[in-house]
Amino acid sequence: MSPHELGLVDAARAIRRKELSPVDLVDALLDRAAKIDGPIQAWALLDRDGARAAARRAADDLARGVLGGPLHGVPFAAKDIFYSAGLRTEGGSKVMAGFVPTYDATAVARLKAAGGILLGKVHTTEFATNDPAPTRNPWNLACTPGGSSSGSAAAVAARMVPIALGSQTIGSNVRPASYCGLVGLKPTFGRISTRGVMALSYTQDHVGLMARSVEDIALGLRIVAGYDPADPSSSREPVPDYLDALTRRRPPRIGLLREHFFERATPEVARVTGGAVDRLVAAGATVEDVTLPPSFAATFAAAYLITRSDTTSIHAERYAEKADLYRPSIRASIEIGFLIPGDLYVRALRIRGQFRRELRPALARYDVLLTPTTTTPAPEGMATGDPRFQIPWSLSGFPSITVPCGFSASGLPLGVQLVSDMFTEAPLLAAAAWCEDVLGRAPAPAI
Repeated sequence: MSPHELGLVDAARAIRRKELSPVDLVDALLDRAAKIDGPIQAWALLDRDGARAAARRAADDLARGVLGGPLHGVPFAAKDIFYSAGLRTEGGSKVMAGFVPTYDATAVARLKAAGGILLGKVHTTEFATNDPAPTRNPWNLACTPGGSSSGSAAAVAARMVPIALGSQTIGSNVRPASYCGLVGLKPTFGRISTRGVMALSYTQDHVGLMARSVEDIALGLRIVAGYDPADPSSSREPVPDYLDALTRRRPPRIGLLREHFFERATPEVARVTGGAVDRLVAAGATVEDVTLPPSFAATFAAAYLITRSDTTSIHAERYAEKADLYRPSIRASIEIGFLIPGDLYVRALRIRGQFRRELRPALARYDVLLTPTTTTPAPEGMATGDPRFQIPWSLSGFPSITVPCGFSASGLPLGVQLVSDMFTEAPLLAAAAWCEDVLGRAPAPAI
């Protein structure tokens, strides 16, 4: 197997055993990017010199018997809304052109502290909203990789990096992961610090992870999760050993959300998802239909209302000075946000609380709830896709994960989405790993 094909856990293991040099791994990934990224355009910035220098230090440390952490010498990528000391961080916007932070986002800093090497920054839609990035889907260059974490999904799927940081406020991490045949996790709100991440909504922003296996996600989450005193929204909830949780996987009890989700999916997506559910049942899973609570119908309006209000609050001062530099979609969101009265914002927050309370009995009854991840396969063109199947979990803060489950007739990957209660990422990952064992991982796209 070529070094660029290794996942996170396998690359870290090979380096620890001195079967692979960090220098060779970084060089292989940079060579891979040089060969294939031209039409894909996943990377906003490749830090070739910095990554090679970090790889040489990692190799020297290893030669002296010094292991820097569980990711010693393994590269990662960060969406270009994550601050990275000394590297341009522009958020996909002319508004931030040339901005160079003086510190790393907490998630970036924790990956580095674990021995990881930041290979570079990957493209995002403007400020993680709807104005598209230039990135294309490596499975079909005519299609979107999804957004807003467009570059994160494309870079990992195309084997240019084993793991990437993304973010999700509406549907921006789980959806592109599914479009590109990856495992993508949006953890519980507050599970991963958002310090040093360009904000879109202080009440709905989640840091997420994308990789090619559940095991790789579990390792990444174990490293980046946990309380951050510099982030008021981060949780003090203890961080379990997520890798250890995978050793206890068993056939899960699954609550199937047909209502709304199967109805809004295309017949093909519904059929592939149904086939995946049949395979899970045949392998031993218990599956029962679950009825959505009454408040579900209002989650979509509440999520957009909250997000637009928060976005306007965050950008108001900058927008007053540089409105002409903003692209059309985020400009419209900001303008709408100015018109939203405070009582509607408060009402939306109350809907969020009501939905959480009403869904909890179902979450307690099952290990996970299951839906199709997306309404369709990755669509053609620059639009980043429909986030409606992620919105309830982004609004509520419940953790969700996508795992590949098959392909469309046109050869594009599809996924199933699993959801669980607050801070239950350990059993969620165990259930996802069991499903992955049954459904299989997506192969590499033919690029």
